[in-house]
Amino acid sequence: MDTRHLATLRAVRDHGGVTAAARVLHLTPSAVSQQLRGLARDVGAEVVERVGRGVRLTGPGLALAEAALDVAVALERAEAAVDAFRSAPHGLVRVAAFQSGAELLLPGLLRRVAGLDGVRVELGDEDVAQADFPALTADFDLVVAHRPDDAHRPDDAHRPDDAHRPHDAHPWPGDVLAVPLLREPLDVALPPGHRLADRDVLTPADLVDEPWIAVREGFPVAGVLEAVGVAAGAPLRVVQRFNDFGVVEALVAAGHGVSLLPRYTAGRRGAVLVPLAGVRAGRRVDVLVRPDRAERRVVRRVLDALRAEAARFDGPPDPGPGARDR
Repeated sequence: MDTRHLATLRAVRDHGGVTAAARVLHLTPSAVSQQLRGLARDVGAEVVERVGRGVRLTGPGLALAEAALDVAVALERAEAAVDAFRSAPHGLVRVAAFQSGAELLLPGLLRRVAGLDGVRVELGDEDVAQADFPALTADFDLVVAHRPDDAHRPDDAHRPDDAHRPHDAHPWPGDVLAVPLLREPLDVALPPGHRLADRDVLTPADLVDEPWIAVREGFPVAGVLEAVGVAAGAPLRVVQRFNDFGVVEALVAAGHGVSLLPRYTAGRRGAVLVPLAGVRAGRRVDVLVRPDRAERRVVRRVLDALRAEAARFDGPPDPGPGARDR
């Protein structure tokens, strides 16, 4: 089998069709179709079948696409073994991040890689629902993603935050590696002069009657906010949903509601941040990377720089049960 044909089959699976795969591979759709036909001849079975105007992978095609990952890992490992005898690793690494994570980590990442000869980083702005982060690894070498902390567990110590508790098992699928970066507490954001703004700490019961500005459903902070309502014994009253935390803080500062905002990037636009006790209010920030991309020395070099930048905020990351790192 031609390894290029296997890579093309993976691209068709990952991107949902011939045209999308061709765009990513910088090929024409006819060239992609030709490679798929060549692969089918090599294995003696059809690897795709037509469905309407598109195609889908057959049973043999799906099995081959899974096996193609092992082939890609082996090839990258072999290249890395040879590359170890050359000069320092170099090349382009594409990094995607959600907005507030990008604000927190990417300026420092670029400062760190600026001194690495031959290493180039291309950034992507990808603020998606939690379930959609793994798919971004098809287009990016490193994907900075976030997920809820174990927010549904009551905080039995009644402390606003404890960065040293272990991670809950990560929710990412098994075909990506998840490298933990940090835990970021979520604080209650209040307008200046609010009746609760001078408190040292707040509980869910303090907040049950407040108008809330929340993120859209499916995003990690939304799950934490639901946990606050559960702990308060009543659903919270959400008056607005907006995903850009900069806009949310501006709305809070102007007196239009309260919110949960990440501690390390909020508080610069006028809102007052107060820690929350009674639930585990926080989020975990991870880097997702495909196993074959993780074998590239230049990718590992940028990943090391990203982890070093994250350690400025969180100290050494606690991998916790279920987290995998290379």
